[in-house]
Amino acid sequence: MSSALPTGIQLTTLDQKFREDPYPILAELRKRDPIHHDTQLGRFFFTRHKDVFEILRDPDYWSDPRKGNEGGFARGYLSRGDEEPPMLMMDNPGHRRLRELVRHPFAPRAIERWRGHAREVATRVVGASVCASEDEFDLISKIANPIPTIVIAEMLGVDPDRHDQLSSWSDAVIKVAFSPMEDPEGTAAAEEARAKLSSLFMTEIERRHLHPGDDLISSMVAAEELGDRLTDAEIAQQCELLLLAGNLTTSDLIGNAVMALLRNPDQLEMLRVRPELMTNTVEEVLRYDSSVTDSGRIANKDIVIDGIEIQQGESMTLCLAAANRDPATYPDPDRFDIKRMDTHHQSFGGGRHFCLGAHLARIELAETLSALIAEFPRMSFGDGGHRYAANPSFRGLADFWVHVER
Repeated sequence: MSSALPTGIQLTTLDQKFREDPYPILAELRKRDPIHHDTQLGRFFFTRHKDVFEILRDPDYWSDPRKGNEGGFARGYLSRGDEEPPMLMMDNPGHRRLRELVRHPFAPRAIERWRGHAREVATRVVGASVCASEDEFDLISKIANPIPTIVIAEMLGVDPDRHDQLSSWSDAVIKVAFSPMEDPEGTAAAEEARAKLSSLFMTEIERRHLHPGDDLISSMVAAEELGDRLTDAEIAQQCELLLLAGNLTTSDLIGNAVMALLRNPDQLEMLRVRPELMTNTVEEVLRYDSSVTDSGRIANKDIVIDGIEIQQGESMTLCLAAANRDPATYPDPDRFDIKRMDTHHQSFGGGRHFCLGAHLARIELAETLSALIAEFPRMSFGDGGHRYAANPSFRGLADFWVHVER
């Protein structure tokens, strides 16, 4: 007799088994029920690469959670009442307008000029991560968390003395942002943190109007497309989105990358002696153990996919983590191989909602791994162990102790 299919909370990091290793669970679901009707959370859960790829790139599906059906996942867990959603979950024409206005400051060529800055931050933070008398440290608190926060804050031109506050506030917001569990205390803390972030960014924006500088806030203040400009409130929302989306996801990505390399020491050694493989390593990490596990769309009309009827307004969860390990697309998908020829993946989404911060995340991961390997030629698992975090829709480590030899 077949075991019961995993569903509901079992398909989130709030479940300990899924949190520790979701991939066997996702493989079972992909094999037995690839378009799974999760009635507990009110959604259809997609695990095949072809479905995820096609739905992400279909411009007609909705993203705005307010368009989801009552009782469904999008309306119930992603919507904040009648409040306009962030660009990440906005539909056209509003999304097209904002995307056009911010695309130039976030284009790969524009972001590439910050690579030297990211390298300097990574080198500085890694160098200060462990005292000379120590040989073990928590990678997450010492390296993975501070580097993205510092890089993004300095790109925005925020006072370095506020970096710890930004990290704390963003963590509070992310904790409940995609969670299907009731958490009144966490929600209150998130609302307070969001208000503080908004106040900080509005102050920074006012300063840029008076004294523009060489930073992303100044670029957004100056951005213009066909006579249209971003409002101060829209710039503040973009700053918040960059901080929230870029902070946690890149922190998680750094931890996941080091975990994959330590679990595959032959790959770590190969990267150490062949640094030209760094670009390929970054893409393989993104495919193998992405920090973002899910994306979502809403059916804009009654549809049928592979014989499954989905009604207008139904929520569709697109499991990026499952798609990235689909054996129908990737040979030997559970093998971490930094020389893999085809490292394309769905980790940054697709279509009009392709992640604006994709190139920045790639730069930060590459420069952090390079700094770690240069500072610590020998790394291994520390005695302190590791623990995965319970942030729904994200995969990352809460702490991860690493042993190093200089």
